[in-house]
Amino acid sequence: MQREVGSQITLRLHVHDTLGAGMANAVAGLEAGIRRFDAAVSGLGGCPFAPGARGNIVTEDLVFMLERMGLSTGIDLDRLMRTREILARHIPANHLTGHLHEAGIPKVLRKAA
Repeated sequence: MQREVGSQITLRLHVHDTLGAGMANAVAGLEAGIRRFDAAVSGLGGCPFAPGARGNIVTEDLVFMLERMGLSTGIDLDRLMRTREILARHIPANHLTGHLHEAGIPKVLRKAA
């Protein structure tokens, strides 16, 4: 894909989680060579042009998936999860989405203190 648009353009992908396909679309982007993604903590956001569309893909879930795939994001997942906790104190729960907050980071994947 980079060949078609030229080397001077950095490809980015903005993905919503409509129909639950957001993470699959991110993987498709990876396969196409994209390495920069838009995501939102707890999936906040939406699309005024697509009524009923879910919010953006969830940053926490994306970071977890990328790291499990062996890609280094440089993002501290524990700190990111704490950011979600701060948001949850101020934003109604029905506006926050994602899966990692429900399951938690598996203990075998947490860094030793």
